[in-house]
Amino acid sequence: MTATGVVGVGGRMGSLIAGMVAAAPDLELKGALEAEGNPMVGRDVAEALRCDPLGVKIADTPAQAFADCRVVIDFSIPAATLKNVEFAAQNNTAMVIGTTGLTDDERALIAAKAEVVPIVMAPNMSIGVNVMFKVAGMLTELLGEDYDIEIVEAHHRHKKDSPSGTADGLAREIARARGVDLAACARYERHGIIGERPQGEIGIQTLRAGDIVGDHTVMYAGGGERIELTHRAHSRENFARGALRAAGWVVKQSPGLYSMMDVIGL
Repeated sequence: MTATGVVGVGGRMGSLIAGMVAAAPDLELKGALEAEGNPMVGRDVAEALRCDPLGVKIADTPAQAFADCRVVIDFSIPAATLKNVEFAAQNNTAMVIGTTGLTDDERALIAAKAEVVPIVMAPNMSIGVNVMFKVAGMLTELLGEDYDIEIVEAHHRHKKDSPSGTADGLAREIARARGVDLAACARYERHGIIGERPQGEIGIQTLRAGDIVGDHTVMYAGGGERIELTHRAHSRENFARGALRAAGWVVKQSPGLYSMMDVIGL
């Protein structure tokens, strides 16, 4: 049983992950973290999970929450994730990071901590999405510059970051396959008289509506034909299942920064 901590146990994703960790045969829920001032702090995590008492109190600092944990799963916000990574590096604790909205500088800080402890970081922990990353790169290489590429993502109305981490991950994989700098060729919105589409542009478009869990489509449009690669998430459980798989895997690894493609052998 791997002692596991979970960040943001009062939220939708954190509570889902914590509940699945508590029920997992190979993981043990040993730590629970919430933000300072959250009314759940000091209570048994079972209150957030709506289950029988687990003997794990929700804390508001990583040191209190994760002192007995071998791995921490973090699907929170960048500022919190950076604090948790700092704790992990100082205490030889592995991490699984699904936080999105990270800047390049924040990614670099996490990569530096991965020189000390093993970290799995991925914009999406779904097995299907990570297969999609792989296939998107392959299609980009096979089709070449003659096909225009557009990424369209849709999420629920409460999502705060844009584009989604998954859309950004797809764009990065496509740019890698083309051998280009994403920042130089990405197009995030169009409005007004914009002229013809530049050669090599990678479009990333965002939709926010209702309770959409997560839809992602990569369109490859060429002369006389179009290929569309689509993934639709029906629930958040597939993200949580991937995170648990990553947690069981990362504690067996040497220090380094890993992706879900490493976890599933792609």
